[in-house]
Amino acid sequence: QVQLVESGGGLVQAGGSLRLSCAASGSIFSIKVVGWYRQAPGKEREWVATINTSSKAFYADSVKGRFTISRDNAKNTAYLQMNSLKPEDTAVYYCNFPTSGVPWGQGTQVTVSS
Repeated sequence: QVQLVESGGGLVQAGGSLRLSCAASGSIFSIKVVGWYRQAPGKEREWVATINTSSKAFYADSVKGRFTISRDNAKNTAYLQMNSLKPEDTAVYYCNFPTSGVPWGQGTQVTVSS
């Protein structure tokens, strides 16, 4: 019954910024690790960032220094602030609880033009 809803994607030029949101319903958000993932056309879904219950963040090398993951437990929401976007960041972005088995949401499309 847990539902994940991603939002905030869009079209942006290289070097621009976007902030993605992940709203979770039907879950105990504050005690769960949250991760962001992305899937580009023709590629497998890959891990982007994770934030644990103590708000410690981890990032894939490809986004380190450009993306920031955060969470607001009172709102059951996680965020991904994306700066200095590159065309290779173009993908559908998803959030989830790692290894939880929770169904993936519909994701939000991020398109970076050059």
